[in-house]
Amino acid sequence: MRAALLVIAGLALVGFIAVSFILPQMAGTEAKEAAQALIAGADAPKQQVAAAAEKAGNLAGAGNNIKVASRSDPKFGELKWIVEANGAIRGWNEKNAIEISVTPNLKDGKVAWICRGYPNATMPAACGGRG
Repeated sequence: MRAALLVIAGLALVGFIAVSFILPQMAGTEAKEAAQALIAGADAPKQQVAAAAEKAGNLAGAGNNIKVASRSDPKFGELKWIVEANGAIRGWNEKNAIEISVTPNLKDGKVAWICRGYPNATMPAACGGRG
């Protein structure tokens, strides 16, 4: 009887460790990968915005008429982006509760980008995360 209780207690401890430590790390890894996919999905519209802004010499209207199709990923769920008139790109993934904002800055005729994402723990350093 005592041995059976010790085995059950041991299994409960292993289950607790898995739920407390291993599963959150797995979820964190998936969210980080989803963040990378969101950031990569903004590359094509970034090029379009940069071309329009550099040609016009300003960001006003640089994002007009730029559409980005959402993408359904079997691992991450749906990835979505929207391009604002000023060229800012917003992306989000509901399944992993992550968002990015990629904002253009025109200086000396060239566009530079600032990326910020939430939550910070899922973002790479290039997008305001801890790396």
